[in-house]
Amino acid sequence: MKNENKKILAFGAHPDDVEFGATGLLIKEIEGGAEVKIVVCSLGEAGTNGTPESRKKEAQSAAKHIGAEFEYINLGGDCHIEDNTKSRIKIAEIIRKWKPDIVLAPSLSENQHPDHTALAQIVRASSRLARYGGLKELKKLPTHTVDSLYYYPSSAEFDKKPDIVIDVSEQYSKWVEAMEIHKSQMKTRGYLNIVSSKAKYLGSTIGVEYAVPLWVNDPIMIESITALGSSRKFK
Repeated sequence: MKNENKKILAFGAHPDDVEFGATGLLIKEIEGGAEVKIVVCSLGEAGTNGTPESRKKEAQSAAKHIGAEFEYINLGGDCHIEDNTKSRIKIAEIIRKWKPDIVLAPSLSENQHPDHTALAQIVRASSRLARYGGLKELKKLPTHTVDSLYYYPSSAEFDKKPDIVIDVSEQYSKWVEAMEIHKSQMKTRGYLNIVSSKAKYLGSTIGVEYAVPLWVNDPIMIESITALGSSRKFK
């Protein structure tokens, strides 16, 4: 499946969130022709390992490794991201400037780092604000309507049934390489093992080696159910 001219904007609260949660599928989309940009909204200032400077460099390198653009925006700092009007306007401005077809945000689940949930709420609201023509703070930028908003998991989520499952078996090796670039965080927990185990388990449920989940914000419009792919690849 080719995705030429499609643009995907992925938001992460911390420098490694997108890599651990969504980079497998981003690699696949880039290989299909999509243009991807990763926006990090803090530099992990409260983290046990790594410095803000080193973590920013890791995130930049990981984005470059998969062929994505990178941007950092300060939404208050690690453990200080709050869903408020100021933050919503900042994210809506990025959406209007970059004009993505698809937006990815962290899961709305509350049983995870609070920054993830806060950013998910911000991105959800900002995706609406981006299309409101009368918003005075953004008058200088043309409005933009996002086609789809999806949520990706954090490493803390294990048992939430996904709405969509994407086969990333062929992209797994490059995904691991992107995660390994975040060397500072490998000292904190076994994130690589956690993420890989989850991907392998999810893949086993659909008959592939590795898979990643997404959750939808809105119902997906289709022409017919026969146009959908199979739910499984079991023989």
